[in-house]
Amino acid sequence: MTDWNPADLAAIDRAGELDVAAHRPDGTLRTPRIVWHVVVDDQLFVRSVRGTEGAWYRGVQRTGTGRIESGGVAADVTFTDDHDHDAAIDQAYRAKYGGGSAVAAITSPTAAATTLRVDPA
Repeated sequence: MTDWNPADLAAIDRAGELDVAAHRPDGTLRTPRIVWHVVVDDQLFVRSVRGTEGAWYRGVQRTGTGRIESGGVAADVTFTDDHDHDAAIDQAYRAKYGGGSAVAAITSPTAAATTLRVDPA
């Protein structure tokens, strides 16, 4: 695991959305998808609101690598299942995005099962 540059992580954190494009097995990138993201303990996390059925999530699971863009930062990344911070991630989603049905969905057990840590490659 490589640590994020603090300035890049802060810029990503300030942004409301993150574009995620998974690598295909041949190394090309899939079409980017917009996801919500949070930073907890200086680590970047994403979840699939549709759980394991989310197309972008299935793509990421195939190779574990991809590219993100957010807050003026573009980076090649790795994706790792990580459930060590799920409660704090739920809190971070609520703090960043407020209440409502969309936040209830991203903090649901279905979405929480897809928690991924995003690290620079």
